[in-house]
Amino acid sequence: MGENDCNPSGDIFDVAGRQAVVAKLEARLAAPGFWDRPADARDVLKQLRREKAILGRYGLVQREWEDLGVLVELSSEADDAREAEQLATKFVSDLEQFELTTLLDGEYDAHNAILAIHPGAGGTESQDWAEMLYRMYLRWCEQNDMKATILDYQPADEAGLKDAVIEVAGDYAYGYLKAESGVHRLVRISPFDAQKRRHTSFASVHVLPQVEEVAEAEIDDEDLRVDTFRASGAGGQHVNKTDSAIRITHIPTGLVVQSQAERSQHRNRDFAMKILTARLWAWNREQEAKKLGHLHDAKRDIAFGSQIRSYVFHPYTMVKDHRTSHETGNLVAVMDGDLNPFIQAFLRMPRKAAAVAEARGDEA
Repeated sequence: MGENDCNPSGDIFDVAGRQAVVAKLEARLAAPGFWDRPADARDVLKQLRREKAILGRYGLVQREWEDLGVLVELSSEADDAREAEQLATKFVSDLEQFELTTLLDGEYDAHNAILAIHPGAGGTESQDWAEMLYRMYLRWCEQNDMKATILDYQPADEAGLKDAVIEVAGDYAYGYLKAESGVHRLVRISPFDAQKRRHTSFASVHVLPQVEEVAEAEIDDEDLRVDTFRASGAGGQHVNKTDSAIRITHIPTGLVVQSQAERSQHRNRDFAMKILTARLWAWNREQEAKKLGHLHDAKRDIAFGSQIRSYVFHPYTMVKDHRTSHETGNLVAVMDGDLNPFIQAFLRMPRKAAAVAEARGDEA
């Protein structure tokens, strides 16, 4: 079977188009003076590596499909049948992973991500829930070869956290984690309630692409007010003995960010600028949407009725995504970072909806 005899990914992957992109990127690498611009060179090399990796995955599933066809044709004994079954299982798994790469085609999907977690109303209970989500995302990063850097962490007074911001670096970090933006709802017997009553708590997760080199997010130093203050945390730590925490106000927009994750004031300023850049990008997008009249009520209250996902600890165990209807009873695995089934269901949702609409149109 030749390459044109079968396209295991259907009509969702333009091989020639991807190859053309690789050719253009390689031509840019060979252009005179290209290496005189290190920032541009890094971006092109990163994009070239991603495109080649995608083509490599396509080549893998193509070869597996061809091998499977040959094996099925020649199989006549039980051992051959078992080998064909094993290859078929691997092919389906690899094809599903390849399909996901074709879904990550948004403008900023390939960027790193800035993930912020905020507790809702409810005091200690919600703050503890925010801490649980914080751990869940750090575990997801570990399991998916993503580098997590804590840009800001503000501990709560009794338990949990008041705010946390994480930079997630890795291939398509934003493309995957954008599925997590929204309000997350917890139902459990509260460990902070002496009467052991069931409580419902909320926390919000905001995910933005890291856009440090995007022109629309350029920041003028004259527009910034930078304040230092003493970080909060457990007593006796060095972090509390110096004014190492940084708060930056972007005067034209009124946006305020802060970082107290590091002992170094310089590092905290760098972290705060990363957060501000992402938030300014989002603010610019919001203003543009208002002008075009396309802005919907995306900023909902962190409360009942606005959640994207529910995590039920009592009276039964279940995690359910209200957008895709994907659910699981393995709550422990989810809280330990097993989020990929939910992320994949979210990424497939537009294509699934389009297929349903097309089927209805055919029936009509």
